[in-house]
Amino acid sequence: ATGYPLAYVAARLAMGENLPSVRNSVTKTTTACFEPSMDYCVVKFPRWDLNKFKGVSAGLGSAMKSVGEVMSIGRNFQEAMQKAIRMAAPGMLGFQPLTTFESDEAINAVLSNATDQRVDALAAAFERGDSVASIEAATKINPWFLCKLHTIHLLRKHLQKRTLQTITAEEMLLAKQQGFSDKQIAIALGGADDVAVRRHRKELGVLPVVKQIDTLAAEFPAQTNYLYMTYNGTMSDQPVRKSGVFRLNHEAPSTMVLGCGAYRIGSSVEFDWCA
Repeated sequence: ATGYPLAYVAARLAMGENLPSVRNSVTKTTTACFEPSMDYCVVKFPRWDLNKFKGVSAGLGSAMKSVGEVMSIGRNFQEAMQKAIRMAAPGMLGFQPLTTFESDEAINAVLSNATDQRVDALAAAFERGDSVASIEAATKINPWFLCKLHTIHLLRKHLQKRTLQTITAEEMLLAKQQGFSDKQIAIALGGADDVAVRRHRKELGVLPVVKQIDTLAAEFPAQTNYLYMTYNGTMSDQPVRKSGVFRLNHEAPSTMVLGCGAYRIGSSVEFDWCA
């Protein structure tokens, strides 16, 4: 799903082939043992719906309890994480606290014992002033991830000191690069209208670019057409003509498949995007 043919390579290895002899179907020239440095980040995030099942424990372990998962792509973890939260949980704007915990003890309980509300508990813990070190001690989560989530929290608190009239282009760009939606920014700015935020963002020249999944990080030419949008870039990988039609090159016509969100069937969700 992220652009590298894992299943294909695994099947060839299971048939007895050696890794250096399996051709990389992305480059069509290198072998599958080529290990590039990635220039994108993918987050797969589960969707929970445990409340509809009476008597089911909310505790998370090795058992499969999610009703699906989403996949988001960005240029950094913060951007991809906030995208994933919005895709998986309707009503959630990103990594920010919700009013679902009645007390500090309730937050501490979820931090120490993983449940389907753990992401909410992490946001609530940062909101009440917990440090990365204290949350690491309670959750045993790698501090790398906690530091990235703390960065989102600190930026949201910074935005709360601004208004739609005082936010700068640099601050707006940073917020978008960290995965904040226009509605998220609007709420942080004191309840501004998200349409007004979008209009002001475009006036400031803060616009996304289209990047191509490149499992080779430009070390070898890639022949995949897996695109995603990000604010962490200055130009699109795929040129857009003034007519608005994407072209993979200047000669051959091409087709763009538009995604309208993750598949939702009842309470289930899949990371494949609907056409």
